[in-house]
Amino acid sequence: MRPREVVQLWIDAFNRGDAAALAALYHRDAVNHQVALEPVEGRAAIRAMFEREFGAAAVVCIEENLFEEGEWAILEWRDPLGLRGCGFFRVTDGKIAFQRGYWDKLSFLRLHGPGRAAGDALT
Repeated sequence: MRPREVVQLWIDAFNRGDAAALAALYHRDAVNHQVALEPVEGRAAIRAMFEREFGAAAVVCIEENLFEEGEWAILEWRDPLGLRGCGFFRVTDGKIAFQRGYWDKLSFLRLHGPGRAAGDALT
């Protein structure tokens, strides 16, 4: 699969809150780095991150732009409450090897409250 196709599957699984389906899109030793937080390494840890975050806050990923260049897909997204961000996905052999996400942590906390998780599952 092309990087763009993998990220479209990622968006679908994210919006279903399906941590298992999301984890299956990553290489065994993948890294997910949301720049507001520490990197998460390995498929099992990435799955646990999504499970934890889906239990803490509801975020919907609405695709605004999705670009592809070589092994990379770049996603610009928003959710209905006004949170915005972007994600960079390096896809090799049809799986995500590396993901880096940028989003506004302050906006997340304003929308979901300071007692909520910091939004690790965001792109």
